[in-house]
Amino acid sequence: MRATTGAFAVAMLVVAACSSGATAPAETPNTTTPPPGNQTPGTPQPLDASVYPEFAFGTAPLIIIAPHGGSVAPENVPDRNCAECVTTNDANTQDLARQIADSFQARTGKRPSLVINVLHRRKFDANREIVEATGGYAPLELVWMALHTAIDSAKELIGASPGRGLVIDLHGHAHTVPRLELGYLLSGTTLRLSDSTLDAQGALDGSSIKRLVADRAGSIASTALLRGTASLGGLIAAAGYAAVPSPADPAPLVGESYFNGGYNTLRHGSLTGGPTDAIQIECNFAGVRDTALNRAQFAGALAAALVTYLGDQYGWVP
Repeated sequence: MRATTGAFAVAMLVVAACSSGATAPAETPNTTTPPPGNQTPGTPQPLDASVYPEFAFGTAPLIIIAPHGGSVAPENVPDRNCAECVTTNDANTQDLARQIADSFQARTGKRPSLVINVLHRRKFDANREIVEATGGYAPLELVWMALHTAIDSAKELIGASPGRGLVIDLHGHAHTVPRLELGYLLSGTTLRLSDSTLDAQGALDGSSIKRLVADRAGSIASTALLRGTASLGGLIAAAGYAAVPSPADPAPLVGESYFNGGYNTLRHGSLTGGPTDAIQIECNFAGVRDTALNRAQFAGALAAALVTYLGDQYGWVP
């Protein structure tokens, strides 16, 4: 992991076993190159796990993960070919993640922690359990562990101060409906239930924002956190970006494609405990990821929404 320093630099002690890269200012992207060695495809070679997950600890209770935007494809690492393997990248999500972090910092003076997988998805999937993530290629296991160690370390620092925070797992989709899809580990079928039914069933106790729902109980309805005006989807929609779930689009219709969250949302959200909630954001291409101008505009809108969300729901004051 190539790390950059900041107020969270002490967390380097947690990841020292996985990290050997040089440090640089938080605003400076790392330049990553494949490690030297035998380039014969399929030949197991030791991999420098410090190179491929790029991370920078921040000073805000926010972690942004970009797992599927990498472009590095070393010849000595075989392509993943498992039956369930998806190998298509999420175009421009690395750049988008960096711009969101930059915009957030410009607004608050505080920077999110940023964890980026620089490997191409056909080599490594940073949103899967270890076997599917690596395609069974053992040397990549250290990369997988380094990536999640970085995220876990940033979460531990949030847990120490200010205590509560949020993980955003940033993706791109190519579904027919051009909107942002926010994943809370709740299926489309569940989202199509009425607010009263969701509240009565305690459905959000099975979500990746379980801790937030518990913390805010008595102050705001759980479904309002999911798709009300104060929800992240509601804030993004108010900025002019269609989103589901949100007040205007509470659930995907029957037959509409919808990503409800993956491995990172499950592992790093609060469903199983811990100090952070997690939301997966699947970004449509046109108007969001397609051009540099659109990425900059969306990054600004999402950063503003996240500042409001962290303030209103977590009590965070920059």
